[in-house]
Amino acid sequence: MNMPSNMRARFSQLRQRGVATVEFAICIPVLLLLMLATAEIGRMLFQYNTLAKAVRDGARFAATNAAVGTTRIVNIIPTVYSGTRNLVVTGNTAGTGAALLPGLTVNDVTVNDAGNGFVRVAATYNYVPMVGATLPKFGLGDPLDLTVTLPATVVMRAL
Repeated sequence: MNMPSNMRARFSQLRQRGVATVEFAICIPVLLLLMLATAEIGRMLFQYNTLAKAVRDGARFAATNAAVGTTRIVNIIPTVYSGTRNLVVTGNTAGTGAALLPGLTVNDVTVNDAGNGFVRVAATYNYVPMVGATLPKFGLGDPLDLTVTLPATVVMRAL
């Protein structure tokens, strides 16, 4: 039984549209995953850059205000210690305002004498992705932890 030529052309067009729909259904999850991963990496790099700049500013403040004797021993007084930690977390030495990064506290920042006239300021920050801190395995075990610890350390010579 022969089909008329206009029906064959119409059937061929419908079949082509169906193939395109199936290809789209196969490709869209991969494309969405790539877009989400790109956004997450960009967001993580932005937050790491913010942390590194804050630690650098804190180290500069501590190096400028720490007293250094002729023996090259650094003396970090409590006001400089707390001011440095506040500067890293909030962007000012008074510690007023919101944290530069969500969840960053003064307990995540350490300030100490690195020896030989140097000051070390370090901070660790737990990056939490947009999708949440854990990824469930849907009954196949414990959920996966998605948090990433971002460390930043700066050492400067005290003036």
